[in-house]
Amino acid sequence: MSYYHIEEEENELLAKVEEISGEIVTLCEQCGICTTSCPMADEMDFTPAGIMHAVKIGDKAVLDSKAIWICASCFTCTVRCPRGIDLAKVTEALRQIHLRKNKDHINLEEVKEEELEEDLPPIAIVSALRKFTG
Repeated sequence: MSYYHIEEEENELLAKVEEISGEIVTLCEQCGICTTSCPMADEMDFTPAGIMHAVKIGDKAVLDSKAIWICASCFTCTVRCPRGIDLAKVTEALRQIHLRKNKDHINLEEVKEEELEEDLPPIAIVSALRKFTG
């Protein structure tokens, strides 16, 4: 088992997420209530608690995860969080960080019409389109 120790000053991801979301991510005690209450957790590569942990340790792999796009922003995790953390805001902050790097989760030119009706998370499409409007 490996352990991570990152000084908060060194954790750019944590600082940026807290700045954008207005949430104090380090308050998360990893109880897992967010994950057990999330209707989309089974589809995610990072669970809601996993997203919070990744941000706390500065793991930038979370920015390339499909979990931040699968989140339906239903606020179930937010309502049930015993620490009062708005995980939907944290997830939206991660989306914003990803988009600000001009890295698309999907390339709209390459999307086939059949895929629009099937597997693509609607929030990813909306976020990609947001970049083209002004």
